[in-house]
Amino acid sequence: MTTLSRPTVAVGELRAPGAPAPAGGIPLCVPEIRGNEWQYVHECLDTGWVSSVGAYVNRFERMLAETVGTSHAVATASGTAALHTALLVAGVEPDDEVLVSTLTFIAPANAVRYVGAWPVFMDAEPRYWQMDPQYVVDFLRRHCRRSGGVWRQRATGRRVRALLPVHVLGHPADMSSLVDVAREHELVVIEDASESLGASCHGMPVGKLGDIACFSFNGNKLLTTGGGGMLVTDDPAYAARARYLTTQAKDDPIEYVHGAVGYNYRLTNVQAAIGVAQLEQLDRYVEAKRRIADRYADAFDGIPGLCQMAEAPWARATFWMYTMLVNPVGFGRSSRDLLKLLDLQRIQARPLWQPLHRSPAHAGSPLADCPVADELYEAALSLPCSVGLSEADQQRVIAVVRAAAVDG
Repeated sequence: MTTLSRPTVAVGELRAPGAPAPAGGIPLCVPEIRGNEWQYVHECLDTGWVSSVGAYVNRFERMLAETVGTSHAVATASGTAALHTALLVAGVEPDDEVLVSTLTFIAPANAVRYVGAWPVFMDAEPRYWQMDPQYVVDFLRRHCRRSGGVWRQRATGRRVRALLPVHVLGHPADMSSLVDVAREHELVVIEDASESLGASCHGMPVGKLGDIACFSFNGNKLLTTGGGGMLVTDDPAYAARARYLTTQAKDDPIEYVHGAVGYNYRLTNVQAAIGVAQLEQLDRYVEAKRRIADRYADAFDGIPGLCQMAEAPWARATFWMYTMLVNPVGFGRSSRDLLKLLDLQRIQARPLWQPLHRSPAHAGSPLADCPVADELYEAALSLPCSVGLSEADQQRVIAVVRAAAVDG
């Protein structure tokens, strides 16, 4: 039986998930730089193409569009910038409502507020933790009506304009069901695929499943440019409008004439160069993530109180952030107890995000009852899963978790 070593920090000094791992520690999820990043960045520096124009921006856009299978891609300064732009080009207006996953990072809800609209939070389903299609159906059929040629929520009177599911933790949402109900109610579908590049639903890549999709290349994502994002679509009008808005809406770049309020949202050539090198490694990185997930699943199989991350038969997941549910009745410790214990062993872990219907930042949004998301938030814990996680380090994580179950 593995024994737990003497604590290195007090429980009250629990390290934030984004903080660097201590010396000898195991980080939660860090970038993997193993390809042509240095060469491509060096080329940018040598040629002087370092800002928001350059060959690598165009190349990165083409490569990602080909990977996802869309006709167009527009590189942005962040995933949140991509979401904001997507809502604008989709025609979401002030006082509209957008149906958003409640169990996700706060960025999509914030982007909805950026355009003056209101997020309406949809619960997760308990098996794969994605937006629940039945919850969406029930909301639209019970709480909305068609009036004046558009769908409106009865309680608020506001137009329901778009559906914004988030593919959380590297697993796709059930887009076939969600798109069907969206089409029935004439909603634009915007995929937030920030966490799930490389995943697929019914054989189709995420990003190809709605009207517009958005990706993030933040430092902890499967592929990173340090920061950055991408909007992809098959609609040429959406793509043209997105490119226009993200480059300050220039109508005449020589005379500096601007026909609309635009945004400084373009990705830099240096970041795009890193993105090209990272995208060349996508298949290898996905396979590494899946191997890590398989090892965890095998190691924790049969341990009472641990529920492993599942993959739907219609999905291929990337397991971007390997997450399990901890039931204190069976395991002997809560997810937060295990989080603190791992931290004491210099192993970074983290809970999921506070469900957005509970967020003080969005207290003005329509009230939502999302019991599944609440339960998942209490029970979920993400474990170290960097692409470059060594088997030895993973075994160390596994040993601590297994010992916690035995000792608990």
